Amino acid sequence: MNISVTKERELVKTILTKLGVKENQADVVTEATIDSDLKGFTSHGLGRFPQYIRGIKAGHIQIDGEYEIVKETDSIALIDGKSLFGQYIAYEAMMLAIKKAKETGIAAVGTFNANHFGVTGYYSDLAIRNDVIGIVTCNTEPGVAPLGGKKAILGTNPVAIGIPSETYIAVDMATSVSARGKLLEAKRKGEEIPPNTAIDKDGNPTTDPEAALEGTILPFGGVKGYALSLMIEIMCGPLVNAAFGTKVTGTAGDYKENCNKGDLFIAIDPSKFVSMDAFKEQVEEFVTEIRESGNTFIPGDLEVKRIAENEEKGLEIDEKLYEILKTICDDLDIDLCSFITE
Repeated sequence: MNISVTKERELVKTILTKLGVKENQADVVTEATIDSDLKGFTSHGLGRFPQYIRGIKAGHIQIDGEYEIVKETDSIALIDGKSLFGQYIAYEAMMLAIKKAKETGIAAVGTFNANHFGVTGYYSDLAIRNDVIGIVTCNTEPGVAPLGGKKAILGTNPVAIGIPSETYIAVDMATSVSARGKLLEAKRKGEEIPPNTAIDKDGNPTTDPEAALEGTILPFGGVKGYALSLMIEIMCGPLVNAAFGTKVTGTAGDYKENCNKGDLFIAIDPSKFVSMDAFKEQVEEFVTEIRESGNTFIPGDLEVKRIAENEEKGLEIDEKLYEILKTICDDLDIDLCSFITE
């Protein structure tokens, strides 16, 4: 089954509106969902969307009320998300960081009490579009064991960095071999995960996503991934008044408890260091040097290719996801078939 980008946007917005989500929040959630699918991160797009519906019904994602800025200076802020949509809080936090960076040169905004926000790179892209460098990190509930350990203590702890330039330059990656969402997607589809991705609860290598979810995902790059993940855990936990390590809950979608992870959004205005034109010219000079060095690529090239392909051919919906979406739509008196292209 297939759905066009336009129809997916309409579907997500229709579902959220029927549930009573405010338009400004529904718009952000919708665009973040579309962004994930267009870039090929389907584990964080429409495939992850039902998680948020469960969160609303369980009372752990709030659709009323407003977030609170609990601390603020010229260059930093700390936001209590009040358990609102993670996408909405992340959008507001990044836009605030961008505004402050335009005034002071560099800014950091932390959030706590905010839900899962989808794909991390959506928010560093906001910085790119506003001619600032964007750096986004967050922690998640435990899914990764410290190097040499067998117990999951660290999150998959993604990091995204976006550079404003003529070329789209962006990286968005988990500090684990795989994002948890990819395991959840493989489990839904009945597929195996690649070897050397995870170990089961007994410490044995596994390609079974369910066993991997019960066990632990491996850090990417051995000690380097582990060290980076640990640093992110601290910056997105104790630094921003959020939970850390085994205390983190609510990011995997079971919604037994409120989501208590933390996020950090950093914006840097290059024009406060050098002229913006000079910065972009030198970045492009560097990009050209890399491209001319051989059969290589720039981080972001693959996403640009996927976006073009997916905009043209539409987005695939597997049978299991269709059944899940149909149940959601039936409960809301929405005709899912009207959005789907066979």
